[in-house]
Amino acid sequence: DTITEADIRLFTTLVRFDAVYHGHFKCNRNKLTEDPVLWAYVRDLYQTPGFGDTVDFDHIKRHYYQVHTGINPTGIVPLGPDLSGWTTPHHREQLGGRPFGDGTPPGPVRDDERVTPIDQV
Repeated sequence: DTITEADIRLFTTLVRFDAVYHGHFKCNRNKLTEDPVLWAYVRDLYQTPGFGDTVDFDHIKRHYYQVHTGINPTGIVPLGPDLSGWTTPHHREQLGGRPFGDGTPPGPVRDDERVTPIDQV
């Protein structure tokens, strides 16, 4: 019922899955958005302070598609996928829990560290 190191480590992989791994690395049996449990879980984390406010999908895509020239020799960065669903309700609050346990949740994001939310790009 609290965020663990495993959640943090898995988040960094899941947040990249549909944007990069699905197409770039051909891990394309299913998209993350097609698994309702994992999709709700990662959206819950994304909407938790300290997670989604650190994600820059444009940077993630540009990095993978432009750096891995052996996989993508043209350096073309795709426009998709549609990433607008990250801020949709996940309904995981019904599970209860205290994401930060007895710890202190992070404060507001400083202006110089703020990433434009994907639904405002």
